[in-house]
Amino acid sequence: MNPRLELLKPYPFEKLRALLEGVTPPPGLEPVNLSIGEPQHPTPALLTQALAENFAGLARYPLTKGLPELRGAIAAWLARRHGLAAIDAETQVLPTLGSREALFAIAQAILDPGEHDALVVCPNPFYQIYEGAALLGGARPYFANATAARGFAPDWQAVPEHVWKRTRLIFACSPGNPTGRVMPLAEWELLFARADRHGFTIVSDECYSEIHFDESAPPLGALAAAQKLGREGFARLVVMGSLSKRSNAPGLRSGFAAGDAALLKSFLHYRTYHGSAMSNTVQRASIAAWNDEAHVAENRRLYREKFAAFFELVNPVLPLARPEAAFYYWAAVPGDEEQFARDLYAAANVTVLPGSYLSREAHGINPGRGHVRIALVSTVAEAAEAGRRIRAFVPARAAAGAPHP
Repeated sequence: MNPRLELLKPYPFEKLRALLEGVTPPPGLEPVNLSIGEPQHPTPALLTQALAENFAGLARYPLTKGLPELRGAIAAWLARRHGLAAIDAETQVLPTLGSREALFAIAQAILDPGEHDALVVCPNPFYQIYEGAALLGGARPYFANATAARGFAPDWQAVPEHVWKRTRLIFACSPGNPTGRVMPLAEWELLFARADRHGFTIVSDECYSEIHFDESAPPLGALAAAQKLGREGFARLVVMGSLSKRSNAPGLRSGFAAGDAALLKSFLHYRTYHGSAMSNTVQRASIAAWNDEAHVAENRRLYREKFAAFFELVNPVLPLARPEAAFYYWAAVPGDEEQFARDLYAAANVTVLPGSYLSREAHGINPGRGHVRIALVSTVAEAAEAGRRIRAFVPARAAAGAPHP
C-alpha cells in the first residue's frame, strides 16, 4: 500500500459522526442538517430535460478532452462572466468531473513525488482535498492562517521566503470555504508576483463564484484579475469551476479547468491515463446549463432570502458576520466549538460542523477553533426552522451555565 495514505487525516464528516455518536436528539424534532455544503435546491428543468434528450450519448466512449461544443460553452461563459477579452476553448479549457477530482488530480500532475522538500501552500481553514492532494503528490502542506482579526484573509505575507522557494503549488479559494470571503485584486497581485519569482502554479478554486448576494458585484475571479493586471495567457494559473453549486447539480459531477494552455496540455495528458472523461450525456446537459443564467439568478434569490431570514432570527443571540459569497455562515460560538455542536444536536436536532475540523494547528493557533460552519443549503422554511431552534438554544444553554456569546 502507498505509505502516504497513512498521512491522510479523517474527513471532517467522519469526525462529526464520531462526535455525535451516542447522542439522542429530542423525539418529535425533525433533523436539520446544516453541516454539509450539498446544494438542496431543485436541479433546473432545462438541465434534467437535456439529460433526458441525450441518453444516446451513453452508447459512445467520451473523449477526455470533451466535446468542442462543451469547451466552447464554458469558454463563452467565462468570457461573459469575467469580461475576458480572449480565452481559447481549444487550449485553455478542459472539462472535469466537478471541481473536487480536478483539484486533487492537478496536484498529482504538477508535483514531482521524488522532490522530498516540496511544499503546497494552502489557506487555513481550507477544503481538505488541498491537503490530501499535496500529501499524496509527495509534498507537504504549508498553511496561511485566515483569522477573524485579519478579516479572514489568509496571511500570505507572513509566508517566509524560504517557504516560497520550496513551493510548487498554491491553492487559493475565492469565494472562500468556509468564510465566504472574496479575494481582492491586490491579493491576486501579491500571489502572481510570488508565482513569477518562484515559478510555482496557482490553482484557484472558484466553485462558489456564482453564489453571491449583490447582483451588481459578482466576485472577482482569478482569470479576470490576471487580465486586469495585464497578464496575457494566464501564466502559471489554473481556475477550477463547477455546476454543482451554480446549477444545483452536485450529482452531475460537471466542472472545468481553465487557464494556462501549457499547464492544461500536461493536465490533459495526465487525465488520459487517469480515466476522467465526462459522459457525453452529461456533457450535453452541461452545455445547456452553462448557456443559461436565469436559473442561476433565481438560485441566488433563494439564498438571499434564506440568509436574511436566518440572520434575523439568530443574530440577536449568536452574532453572525454576513459573508460576501458562498452559502455558509462562519459563526463564532461561545466556548469549545465541538461541545457547542454536540449540545446543539442534543437539544435541537440541528447539525453544524465544528470549525476546527476544517483547519489545522499552524503557527501556534488553530484558526477554526471557536467557530462552526453553518451551511444554509436547504429550503427557506428549513433555514428559518433551524434559526428558531438556535435562537432558543443559545440563551437556554447559557442559563444552564454554559459559556455565553
